[in-house]
Amino acid sequence: MTITAYDTDAYLTELATEILETGREESHFFAVTADTILYPEGGGQPCDRGTLGGSAVLDVQQVDGVIRHILERPVNLGPAQMNLDWERRYDHMQQHTGQHLLTAVAADVFGWQTTAFHLGDRVSDIELDTPDLGADELRRLEEAVNSEIPAGRTIRARRVSRDEYDGLAVRSRGLPDGHSGDIRLIEIEGLDLNTCGGTHVRSTAELGSLCLLETERLRGGTRVFFVAGGRVRRLLAEHEARAARLRHALDAPNDQLVDEAERREAQLRSLSKTLRNAMTDLAGFEAARLASETHAVIAAHWEDRDMPFLQAVARDLVIHSPQVVALLTAGADDDGVFLLTGGPDAGLEVSALGPALAEVLGGRGGGRGSVFQGKATRLDRRKEALGLLETV
Repeated sequence: MTITAYDTDAYLTELATEILETGREESHFFAVTADTILYPEGGGQPCDRGTLGGSAVLDVQQVDGVIRHILERPVNLGPAQMNLDWERRYDHMQQHTGQHLLTAVAADVFGWQTTAFHLGDRVSDIELDTPDLGADELRRLEEAVNSEIPAGRTIRARRVSRDEYDGLAVRSRGLPDGHSGDIRLIEIEGLDLNTCGGTHVRSTAELGSLCLLETERLRGGTRVFFVAGGRVRRLLAEHEARAARLRHALDAPNDQLVDEAERREAQLRSLSKTLRNAMTDLAGFEAARLASETHAVIAAHWEDRDMPFLQAVARDLVIHSPQVVALLTAGADDDGVFLLTGGPDAGLEVSALGPALAEVLGGRGGGRGSVFQGKATRLDRRKEALGLLETV
């Protein structure tokens, strides 16, 4: 098994190496190097980013046991400088170490085993084999994890043979199928020994803190979302900036924001109901007015209405005037809606005429029974569309 520079020292940020192989797969260039400080995606941890020979490294993947660096542009064979995006790497080291600590405490203190791990761009998560995890339990788990952080427990990686591995109390979900050779272990001194190929910080003190965010039930267990290290501060800053905007918008202090938002939501629901009732009444008045017209085909347009309003007018209109044929439109000439309807006594095959009408209005639509409706981009052709109906 090849031991890489990132494997032996996760804090290396640059490396003089040699490009041994280059190629192109589909639209991507790639390079294989003699050694690398860039971690390939795997074990729930995303890949590193950086540069190789002056080209940006967009992705790092392990293909048939070989690490490929996916590049923005091609590079030449021979000696090359590799540089690591340290901010991204250190964030991953904090999150992955936080997962190990969280997993160890959840198992040793509460008896919950970790069944999966995912390191995300903003938050990470683990899956625990407990079907329910309430707010009190979540708080106790968070406190237990954070009580271990300031102890500054040393974290180190080491490799052991299979025989040594079998004699150790290793926390593991099992080795990969077909695994051979040494086994890499990550140890949190006095607390955890785990199989892992990822990158980690040197001490629990480097985490600073770990925050449990929320949970969701999943496959009979519970998914727990968390952030660690620098992400805790960034998340707090985001929340505070959002709270400041809400305080300004709602004119309320932090401890009253939720109550004020709920009060306004209830008020908005009440106003929306009143508006819906008013629009229904207005649609009824408009339908009665249109029914009094004596034209063979009735046409009406409203610039500030929408499809639900047209539908309400159409429903009342055919009740008032069973023989009616009506073209109803709403909105801007280049972004509007239309509705064609015919009463039960109109003798009009609406579904047959609708597509031709939609074409005139620069739109498309559909329907069944006595209604054909859709969107239109040429409502300025309403007179032409009306002429089409009057010739039927």
